[in-house]
Parts: sequence; structure tokens; C-alpha cells
Amino acid sequence: MKKNAFYAQSGGVTSVINASAGALILEAKKHNELIGKVYAGKNGILGALREELIDTSKESRSAIESLKNRPGGAFGSCRFKLKGLETDRKEYERLIEVFKAHNIGYFFYNGGNDSADTAYKVSQISEQLNYPIKCIAIPKTVDNDLALTDSCPGFGSAAKYIATSTLEASLDTKSMCESSTKVFILEVMGRHAGWMAASSALARTEKEDPPHIILMPEVDFNQKVFLSSVKQCVKENGFCVVVASEGIKNSKGKFLAESDTKDAFGHAQLGGVAPYLAGLISEKLKLKIHWAVSDYLQRSARHISSKTDLLQAEAVGVHAIKYAVKGMNGVMPIIVRGKGKKYTWKIEPAPLSKIANVEKKLPKSFIAKNGMDVTAKAINYLAPLIEGEAFPPFKNGIPKIEKLKLIEVKKKLAQWR
Repeated sequence: MKKNAFYAQSGGVTSVINASAGALILEAKKHNELIGKVYAGKNGILGALREELIDTSKESRSAIESLKNRPGGAFGSCRFKLKGLETDRKEYERLIEVFKAHNIGYFFYNGGNDSADTAYKVSQISEQLNYPIKCIAIPKTVDNDLALTDSCPGFGSAAKYIATSTLEASLDTKSMCESSTKVFILEVMGRHAGWMAASSALARTEKEDPPHIILMPEVDFNQKVFLSSVKQCVKENGFCVVVASEGIKNSKGKFLAESDTKDAFGHAQLGGVAPYLAGLISEKLKLKIHWAVSDYLQRSARHISSKTDLLQAEAVGVHAIKYAVKGMNGVMPIIVRGKGKKYTWKIEPAPLSKIANVEKKLPKSFIAKNGMDVTAKAINYLAPLIEGEAFPPFKNGIPKIEKLKLIEVKKKLAQWR
């Protein structure tokens, strides 16, 4: 029997998440004997709970095809984590109520770690609450910390942006260091995993090129060693470039830049490592410093996305549909790296039970012995992920973003909450 599909975006967005959405919607059209309409949740899973469903069939084909050129979440994202069925049974019952009202039999959730957990819980509705639904999680995270998949769509493009920004800022700093700035610090995302900080090493063409120091959450921050390294670097090179993960911790396990604020997933709000380190260097070493926080820029820079990353983002969207129409449930299309010297990849299904709430950190073999750099093995892993250019179309000197109609279907149920 033909069923409609629900697609939603979750958590922090990327420059290529909409490429997954566009590819999924177009692939669904090829299976119209099984899939009717694709409804996109307005602001993630909240769209399902609130019965705010965007009818993607109202969009032109060119608009759907143009999604691959658009950063951010085209349908809105959210940070909202479903609790267990025993705790929040009413939320699951509400989902079923909305799914029944709109004949939804397929659930696609595009996100990272917490989103994989939500998707896994929804995949169990069929068995526990006796409602037939096929649930597929679609990988997306700039943090690159999802288990099983070789890499995560969104990461390659963020890595390309970070490496490029590190290279360009390093040249700026070098040109000014004789009489001005001696140290430049770039803060990048990465709460528990240092993949994004590690990617800054791709800025190098020679071993001694910047970044000179890379600080990752996997290694406890040692103030004495750090300051000594900065001082020595400035002495030898005239300047020092530092790239730091937002999630670096001290030996007691406390984030250097942790605030009292929590996000909707219960995580401590981070941000502020760069000014913290800058203050330390200024106070202890009396050096002039400039710092920057890449923040949303690193994950929304579609103008410099990796072609490899874009193709993989589209591929996981396509395979999500293929797995669903084959009757799969509770799986995620993951990227599997080939074993040869030349970089190749393919998509395979993996069980959400082995992905949800599992965090993939940098392997020890990727971290240099001094704890403030990466190894050749890390470079060999990272380099292919930023390969290729996939520039969006430009108009009037800036990227051209096609507007969507975002027409919602008529509600059939009482308001939620």
C-alpha cells in the first residue's frame, strides 16, 4: 500500500544537509508506487508533533534540485530529543496520531548523534505501539563523530573551510608579525572529538607550515606546555598559529570554556576557548594576539564546499529511500571507505542500535606524541574528504539561493501542547 513519507532535519545544520534532502525527495519520486508525498517537518521533529508538515510536492523540480546549493536547514531544524517510551509515551502516541492522520509510513531523520538516538526510538514504534513505519536515519554532522560511518556528510566541507581559513589567516599573521600580531588563534567546533581542529593541518604544504599548534579534546590541556610551545614557536618563526577545539578540557575534565547554559539536548553551552587562550598568552607571555571563532561560518560555507562531501550527502539521501522501499527499518546509510591506495567509497546500511549515542573520537594513531599536532595517518584519512570544488551558482556577486514556497498541509488534529 502506498504511504507518504516524513523527512526532517535535526541539530546543527551543515552546508550540504539540503543536498541530502533534495536527493531524497527526487529519489522518492522514482518509487511512486510505494511512496506518495514527501512531507518535510517544519523545524525538525517538532513539525511532526505540531502537525506542521510542509508539502514538498508543491515545490518546482528546479527548486528541489537547487537545494544542493543552499546551506542551513531549508525546512528548519531543532534541538529536541525524544525521551524513552516509558517516560514520554504521550509524545510517541502523538507522533502516531499525526502519522495516521496523514498516512505516513516512512520516517527519515537527518542529523547527528542525538538525532540517531531519536530515529532509533521512532524505529521501535512499529513493534512497541503496533504502528507500521519504516525509519531511516540519515547521517549529518560537521563533528564527524558518528560511529561506523567512515565520515559524516557536512564534515568534509567544514574541514575544507577550516583548512582554507587557517591557511589564509596564517599568511595574514605572518605578514604582520614583525611589528604587530605574534599569535593568531582560531576556535573551531568539536565538543568531545577533535576532527575539525585536526582538519586545519590540511592547510600545510610543508611540515613546518601553520598551524603550529592544534588543541584537541582527546588530549588534556596543559597550560605550562602550551605556553612554552607558543613562546618557542614565536622565537623560531616570528609568529604562531593555534587552532583549538571548543571542547578542550583541563586535567580535571572541565571544559576551559564551559558556561552555565545548557542546550536542549542537555549539553553545556561552549564557546570562548579562543579568548581564554588569548588572555592566557597576553598575561603570561605579553604577546599581541588576534583570535577568531569560526562558529556558524564553518558549517554554512557552501561557497567552498567539498565536492566529495556534496556527492556523499546526496548519496545517503538516495540510499535512505532505497532502504525504506526495501522494507528496512532502524538503519542508517553509512559511508564505507575502499581499501586501495586511491580513495574510493560506497554506501551500506548499518543498524541504528550500534550508532545511537556512540561517539567516534580521534584515534590515538591520529594524534602526534606531543599531543598538539596530528600524524601522517590523520592527514591520509582527512585529505580525500576535502577534495574537489562544487561552487554554487552566483548572481550579483553572491551565491544564488532559490526561494521555496514551504506550503504546509491542512491540519486535521487538535493542537499539540
